[in-house]
Amino acid sequence: MLRAPAEIKYAEELDYLESIDTSPKPFSWRLSPRMVRIFVLGSDRADGLEREIPQKWFGDRSFVERSIVTLASDRGLLLIGDPGTGKSWLAELLAAAISRNSTLVVQGTAGTTEDHIKYSWNVSMVIAKGQSRESMIPSPIMTAMERGVIGRFEELTRSTSDVQDALISILSEKYVSIPELPDEDNIVFAQPGFSIIATANSRDRGVNDLSSALKRRFNFVRIPVVTNKKSEAEIVRFRTEELLRRHQIELELPPTLLDILLQSFADLRAAAASATSDDEKLESALSTAEQIGVLEDAILHSQFFGDRTLKAGTLAGSLVGSLARRSPEDLAILNKYLHGVVEPRSKKDGGEWPEFLEGGRQAISTLS
Repeated sequence: MLRAPAEIKYAEELDYLESIDTSPKPFSWRLSPRMVRIFVLGSDRADGLEREIPQKWFGDRSFVERSIVTLASDRGLLLIGDPGTGKSWLAELLAAAISRNSTLVVQGTAGTTEDHIKYSWNVSMVIAKGQSRESMIPSPIMTAMERGVIGRFEELTRSTSDVQDALISILSEKYVSIPELPDEDNIVFAQPGFSIIATANSRDRGVNDLSSALKRRFNFVRIPVVTNKKSEAEIVRFRTEELLRRHQIELELPPTLLDILLQSFADLRAAAASATSDDEKLESALSTAEQIGVLEDAILHSQFFGDRTLKAGTLAGSLVGSLARRSPEDLAILNKYLHGVVEPRSKKDGGEWPEFLEGGRQAISTLS
């Protein structure tokens, strides 16, 4: 498959953790809270495991622990953060570890309706046999309720108030009424272990439109932007190694080029923070996920159209091509960065910076 969900990708690890897990498990959880944390954050010597469990999400362990504790209660979990902070990835890992199923997902958009979080009908079966449980199509959330597992709601604040309000009764009453069916069959009750992990983009205006009633039914965990260069390097390296394995590419990521990428994003973030208007900021959020996207683009370009060696010029071209979304505004900002920051640094430090500068200039010239 193009992209395996976490429970399939890490099935061997999950099987191992489940086989040695002797700690109490809430409800129908497949792993205890301690083992869920190990699966997400990786193991260390103090855990006393016979095999190493690698870290999969990079961030403060308190965020993960608070998330796990929330899901062990009867409250929903709302992960809030800027784009690219790993909210969806953390939600997927938690659902995979707790339920061995992270695919019961509703994607919040302006077009999401109550049917997407409750149920709809198979029209042909209704015409042939009438409305019944067999002709009903349960939503991913209703399926999670019936199975007693974790359901996920991506981008909650992009959905309309009607959809958000419908979620209140599910989180509060823990059942869904089906008025079209007879009394003995018209309610679906949530089984023990059911909960919802929702994500919200803090840059969306709609994040402030959540009703107080819905907010009370969620525990909020705010995921900050990664600013520690060491942590960010670990995330980028981890994701890049996954990319190389998926594409079966044998290519070494030079540490000097990773440093250049990290420094470039740090410089651009600093410039955005000091900007006095939106026109002086890149449209990009300059997230860690976008760094990974830049590196992925450069690696694939080197593999398919280069000599299978990642070079600074290719990296610069990918950076410009990925971040220049508005023309001419973003191109002007990147050009200013190259001349005001990269050019002096290339003269002072040398190394790969001169080639990075030339690659960036060529990319801007092509796009201008």
